[in-house]
Amino acid sequence: MSSATGTVTVQQPLNYRAGARVQPTDGGQLEEVFEPATGRVLCKVPCSGEKEVDLAVQSAKAAFKIWSQMSGMERCRVMLEAARIIREQRDEIATMETINNGKSIFEARVDIDISWQCLEYYAGLAGSLAGEHIQLPGGSFGYTRREPLGVCVGIGAWNYPFQIACWKSGPALACGNAMVFKPSPFTPISVVRLAEIFTEAGVPKGLFNVVQGGAATGQLLCQHPDVAKISFTGSVPTGMKIMEMAAKGIKPVTLELGGKSPLIIFSDADLENAVKGALMANFLTQGEVCCNGTRVFVERKILDTFTKEVVKRTQKIKIGDPLLEDTRMGALINRPHLNRVQGFIKQAKEQGAEVLCGGDLYVPDDPKLKNGYYMRPCVLGNCKDDMTCVKEEIFGPVMAILPFDTEEEVLERANATKFGLAGGVFTRDIQKAHRVVAALKAGMCFINNYNVSPVELPFGGYKFSGENGTVAVWVK
Repeated sequence: MSSATGTVTVQQPLNYRAGARVQPTDGGQLEEVFEPATGRVLCKVPCSGEKEVDLAVQSAKAAFKIWSQMSGMERCRVMLEAARIIREQRDEIATMETINNGKSIFEARVDIDISWQCLEYYAGLAGSLAGEHIQLPGGSFGYTRREPLGVCVGIGAWNYPFQIACWKSGPALACGNAMVFKPSPFTPISVVRLAEIFTEAGVPKGLFNVVQGGAATGQLLCQHPDVAKISFTGSVPTGMKIMEMAAKGIKPVTLELGGKSPLIIFSDADLENAVKGALMANFLTQGEVCCNGTRVFVERKILDTFTKEVVKRTQKIKIGDPLLEDTRMGALINRPHLNRVQGFIKQAKEQGAEVLCGGDLYVPDDPKLKNGYYMRPCVLGNCKDDMTCVKEEIFGPVMAILPFDTEEEVLERANATKFGLAGGVFTRDIQKAHRVVAALKAGMCFINNYNVSPVELPFGGYKFSGENGTVAVWVK
């Protein structure tokens, strides 16, 4: 595969089973895969049918018998080797990710770093998994064993294809499980490389398989009788359907869904840092991030100053070819999604919001990029809590600024949402910071920073954002 924008062709099969790339046995309709930067079709991928899904599950089931009997330290060494290979091939994998996803190469490299760090982290836990000895009366005793579930299914999203695959496979493999992974049909390319790396590192052939396809393929995986667990990242409606399907088989499910997270800027915050945080919370990966802080609540006494600076910085964001080193915003994932984001902005204006900057389509000077899916990052002012742009997840580079007057008021408004994935607060008052994040109904909270997700901390939410029994707080 070429590594230059607009010259890519993908010819190898993108399914992976029993340690090799394969064409699906019963491939169905062909899904076109686009290069967001140019609008070109990279390849057409057949969706896996019932026979192919079953072959992948059986392949994983056979490998599970070997992997689950290995010691934690043996699994640790294999996973560390996989992490080493990813680290060694970082630039190549990041380029592959950028071509298929549209995000800047600068961000893609960070994603790949997080990926190998994730595998290293869970490799370190593999050898420490242990049960308990319980002393019972009369000299008797009992003990517990921690046993792997079996074949786990991972269903990934298109905004972090390779990273999400590592997030799901790392803990599953460390605990002795096997996995069948289905990436988004929009971004099917890079996950197959992860499958090859696992094989190179020494996992039993078939331990990590990849099947391609859309909703029908996902349904076949969720309903397969030999699947023991499902982990899904994606939209709320799809998460609901997966939970319903899993319930019929009494399968445990982990869901990481959408968000409409609050970012609270108090007047005593370091303004420079708060502005950077707001940009990070809204425009990372073209705004296509589930935990983005897209409702930016600003204390009224600094509203004008903050807004002016945010607009100035937003207008300077370099848009264009995502493979260029100085690009900071690439292309959105595809044309329908770009149109959807544009529709939100149009509706926001109709409901009374003011477009302070951006929001329009962007056409780079480079002629090969003229059909790419670009737009200028948008800042909306004069927003109200009941506007659609404030209530619904846009999943694009659109920031909504809302003024507030008191801590009590902003907390009530921040929590008045069906989502609960993340939240952030910027203030110099550390007591207030911890008080506010404790009151936020969100799974991951940030203090004087945003969108930093160390592998050591849990990632999940409340309400419609998924489930998580632990709140993670990242403090700068």
